Amino acid sequence: MPLPLPVASRPDVEPGALDIQDITVETGGRRLVDGIRLSVAPGEVVGLAGPNGAGKSTLLRTVYRALRPTSGRVLLDGEDVWRMPGRRAAQRLAAVLQESTGEFELTVYDVVAMGRTPHKRAFAGDDAGDRGIILWALGQLDVAALADAAFDRLSGGEKQRVLIARALAQRTGTMVLDEPTNHLDLRHQLEALRLVRGLGVTALVALHDLNLAAAFCDRICVMDRGRAVASGPPSDVLTPALLADVYRVDADVTEHPRTGIPQVTLLSGPGIGSRTGYGAGREE
Repeated sequence: MPLPLPVASRPDVEPGALDIQDITVETGGRRLVDGIRLSVAPGEVVGLAGPNGAGKSTLLRTVYRALRPTSGRVLLDGEDVWRMPGRRAAQRLAAVLQESTGEFELTVYDVVAMGRTPHKRAFAGDDAGDRGIILWALGQLDVAALADAAFDRLSGGEKQRVLIARALAQRTGTMVLDEPTNHLDLRHQLEALRLVRGLGVTALVALHDLNLAAAFCDRICVMDRGRAVASGPPSDVLTPALLADVYRVDADVTEHPRTGIPQVTLLSGPGIGSRTGYGAGREE
């Protein structure tokens, strides 16, 4: 298991308890999420896995208040997130999304500074404490050298690291991350997930790469067609039978000889003619 960050680098926040209770989402006559129950204990990192269209992003949207569920509740420390004032919710839960929304005619520093907004009064500027947190977040994601660069001119991977830095600057005890490694190269994939792991916060993370999920998550919840079909420690969930049933691939799952972490190796599937070491279900 990756080493945590030094204690001095961790944000001074208490991890939250996240409880997803019987969440169902219907739209246009289709049921996208069907009665999901999932709890994430304080300080736990739980991965959401499953093929495209399984409902992972839809479920996460109900957690970070972008999509109101048709039924069910999302509780944060026992309080319904949909009954919280928006500012209070943003003080307690940060989200890293798959896509940026295009409003960023801003510098990288300004984008990361947006993470401080829930903690300040309207129109208040950044004080020394805010600036220290912003610089810390920039450094953690290796984007401090880009602080004065225009956000909209960055590469996809650079933008993703900046958006993760913005979530860090928000300093919440709970984080929701939808494909945080999207666009990142191998080094930054590992560094981003090691960082989230080391913060000690509660995290719910959607990941396509099952090998990354096994390496960094305490538990994995596998979704398929809107339903949770398996949930538990990676060694219990990632089995050849599940990969065949959910992902429609033939795969081996072995214990890595150095780390003891389950490792998925594809044997056959669509477009696969020979043995390969790619993570099952990973988007290329």
